[in-house]
Amino acid sequence: MDTATHVVMGVALAGLSTIDPAVTSMYPAVVTTVMIGSQIPDIDTVLKLRNNAVYITHHRGITHSIPFTILWPILLTIIMMMVFHVDAPLHLWLWAQIAVFLHVFVDIFNSYGTQALRPLTKKWIQIGIINTFDLFIFVTHIIAIFLWYIGFNPVYTFGSLYLILIVYYIIRRILQQTIKKNVLMRIPKDETVIKTFVAPTIKFFEWRIAVQTDKYDYIGRSYKGSVHFSDRFVNKELPDRTIMQYAKHDNNLRAFLNFSSIYRYTVKETNTGYELRFIDLRYLKDGHYSFVAILSLDNSYHVTHSYTGWVFSEGKLQKKLEKGKL
Repeated sequence: MDTATHVVMGVALAGLSTIDPAVTSMYPAVVTTVMIGSQIPDIDTVLKLRNNAVYITHHRGITHSIPFTILWPILLTIIMMMVFHVDAPLHLWLWAQIAVFLHVFVDIFNSYGTQALRPLTKKWIQIGIINTFDLFIFVTHIIAIFLWYIGFNPVYTFGSLYLILIVYYIIRRILQQTIKKNVLMRIPKDETVIKTFVAPTIKFFEWRIAVQTDKYDYIGRSYKGSVHFSDRFVNKELPDRTIMQYAKHDNNLRAFLNFSSIYRYTVKETNTGYELRFIDLRYLKDGHYSFVAILSLDNSYHVTHSYTGWVFSEGKLQKKLEKGKL
């Protein structure tokens, strides 16, 4: 989820923690702990300062893993005991553990996912039923926080909130599976489906669709359950061995291929050599595929510079190319 949603979730936990009698004498410590705990797995966001390839490869990786889901609460408890007067460290640890676990848990429900079961497996868990920012989740938290502020019982208020959200998540899952069935019905019978991607947008009834078969890649949207394909591309093998012999070692391309599950590529000649462009087909909006990897190669196929990341218009992408920022 986005940072704002994790913040309101932390506030909700601070209210719910009042159900614990031991919290009363150390409430400032508990509030601080759950607020930090609701954010700390995303500390790997600092990797953006290094480069996109490192960030894309590692974001929501080890910091969301089983060892760190256990380590963060212990670390937070120790620090809070040094800063605040704490009467019940085990209770403080418990609320820290709930905050960190909730952060990691809700992240598995969007299309980006996490490596939450690492080191048991490095597989990305991506249930894909909740957008990174979900208006319903955010607004219901804000309403619950407001009710708490004006005097409503926090236990009943936030307990009711969580029950509503459980029902909401179930509804979203049912919607996703219904759309997936409708999508598969649209695929010709003589094609074998390899991958199906059905992911939410910020709009409740609008979903992104990408399907890979043994012959084609289908891209489209679902509106209120109906499925519309806007693009279809012939499935192609990776570029010829000569280009990939050099390109496959590029960090930006490796990060892209590690993240993207359905993509296409183009190769074109330039004045200085070649441009190799990989396009993630899952992220189509307003006629533009926003997640890309681009490599410039010289006439000997050596990579001279490269880039991977989100570019939301072809104009902005060309400006990056012109300014030599790849």
